Amino acid sequence: MKNLILLAVQGAGKGTLAKKLKDKYGYAHISMGDILRERASVDDELGNKIKNMIDNGIFVPNDVIFEAIEYKINGPECVNGYILDGFPRNIEQAQGYDELLKKLNKDIGIVINLVLPEEMLTQRIIGRRMCRDCGTIYNIYNEAMKPKVDGVCDKCGGELYQRDDDNEEAMKTRIETYYKVTAPIIDYYKDKGILYEVESIDVDKTLVDVENILKSLGDKID
Repeated sequence: MKNLILLAVQGAGKGTLAKKLKDKYGYAHISMGDILRERASVDDELGNKIKNMIDNGIFVPNDVIFEAIEYKINGPECVNGYILDGFPRNIEQAQGYDELLKKLNKDIGIVINLVLPEEMLTQRIIGRRMCRDCGTIYNIYNEAMKPKVDGVCDKCGGELYQRDDDNEEAMKTRIETYYKVTAPIIDYYKDKGILYEVESIDVDKTLVDVENILKSLGDKID
């Protein structure tokens, strides 16, 4: 299967889509944060270097990030294809990733840019509630995602809370920052002819749209 890079502003449904693709087709879901935390748990030179940076709040440089990605995508779990989530974050990383793939003789696959009307994005972010105990996510503006009892987790009975940055002002800042940083990456992959824009209003339809793109490119998914 073709490897995927998912681009989307926070709250547009990137994680939900990735989980559906993983569950249905066996894709490995790779987020940058998870890669670094996982690699930091390995007791070797690179793992200890990353652990020291994370523990001390040091920015992880691109060369270390690329080493961690190389280690991950060469692993057995990525044989059936993988989804990159949260990477690349800028043009320098996109170009460096291209070079890494050339070295490994791997195909970049395709890039899916998830798009969502701003008013819907606002509801997803401001309406989001999370369980303090099990982490389950709810949304008070979405009938299908509302908790049965206000403020109480359906699964474990834990308290639901709203993140401090899940407010309209913070959301607008995140959107502005995202498009400022990501717009050049979108153009970069568009110029390569591998970028596809998919609406992320309904996750099941989004999944079908991505499946149709993959099928149109000759991917034998079923």
